[in-house]
Amino acid sequence: MRIAMITETFLPSTDGVVTRLCASIRWLRSEGHEVMVIAPDHGIKEYEGAIVAGIPAYNFFLYKEDRKFSFYSKKVKKYLKTFNPDIVHAVNPSFLGVTGIYYAKRLKLPLMASYHTHVPKYADYYNFSYLKPAMWTYFKTLHNRASLNLCTSNTVLGELREKGFRNVHLWKRGVDTKQFHPGFYSEEMRERLTGGKTDKTLLIFVSRLAAEKEIERVKPLLTQSDDYCLAIVGDGPNRETLEKEFAGTNTIFTGFMHGEELAQAYASSDVFVFPSTTETLGLVLMEAMASGLPVLAAKSGPTAEQVADGETGVLFDPADPAHILRAAAQLKIKEVRAKMGQRAHEEIQSVGWDESAAQLMDYYYETLSVHKESSKK
Repeated sequence: MRIAMITETFLPSTDGVVTRLCASIRWLRSEGHEVMVIAPDHGIKEYEGAIVAGIPAYNFFLYKEDRKFSFYSKKVKKYLKTFNPDIVHAVNPSFLGVTGIYYAKRLKLPLMASYHTHVPKYADYYNFSYLKPAMWTYFKTLHNRASLNLCTSNTVLGELREKGFRNVHLWKRGVDTKQFHPGFYSEEMRERLTGGKTDKTLLIFVSRLAAEKEIERVKPLLTQSDDYCLAIVGDGPNRETLEKEFAGTNTIFTGFMHGEELAQAYASSDVFVFPSTTETLGLVLMEAMASGLPVLAAKSGPTAEQVADGETGVLFDPADPAHILRAAAQLKIKEVRAKMGQRAHEEIQSVGWDESAAQLMDYYYETLSVHKESSKK
């Protein structure tokens, strides 16, 4: 099959969407399928034998970091006509994806879309709450142009259906259990992440640093107890604000980490903290669990699907600022942390990328079938 993926983000970015796409592309290519990725142009021309077709990219006012987006471009039509795909997959359509949807419909190509980011929920963190109804209408309209839609958690599946998104299905989670493993523990990395205070309980947070990630919720653990260190792994528009917020606490900012360095950071820590309630899945949760870490997470639909409270981690009430202190107290004993971390590691071993990618292929075939039937009407 010839598959065209149109995505708002791709390499060298390393967020959860890109990680999922890369894993899917590797599997699709290994199965003999042809893939073209149409994405903002960041100099990448090829990935695992898949063509990467770049679209001129520009700064967007909401992102102060060096992250660029692509908007309407007739190049998308040119790429689609040249590649002549059997199916078009619009990944998280919002800007560039709009062009992909438009030309896929104009060229009468089968179209599938996948929903990965709760953009309307982000409005609360950027003083745009009044736009949420319009944003939901916008994304619903885009996705309902597709024959079939995917999302990454049962909670979001229910939300989208309630909002009027049609033909929505669950795309299974996945994680690289070889890349993330307790065996990557490193004394040198632990020394680095704790600032030399290796005897303290090391909390680790991995994410792009933005307001909606709500890392400030972890601060009471550091101000009301001297037992903890926090390593914030990542970068983004909110870094300067966070550095001021956490000044005077046992907090280390590392910037982005990748590959083995990131695997060592997970495996050398004690607890993974996940304070956000805006995620549609949280790939980093699974990376941490694969690394043998118990999770301390804000309770939400997607986190409750991933973390068994009291078994593989502890969930806290994000509406109660003091509850994180009580929740974290359950993880103070080293033996308890080790037991939860072991359970987390064992549970996640059955969650690989191959099954997720194979399921995606099944959805492509289903999209072709739905498109064929609708074309007869």
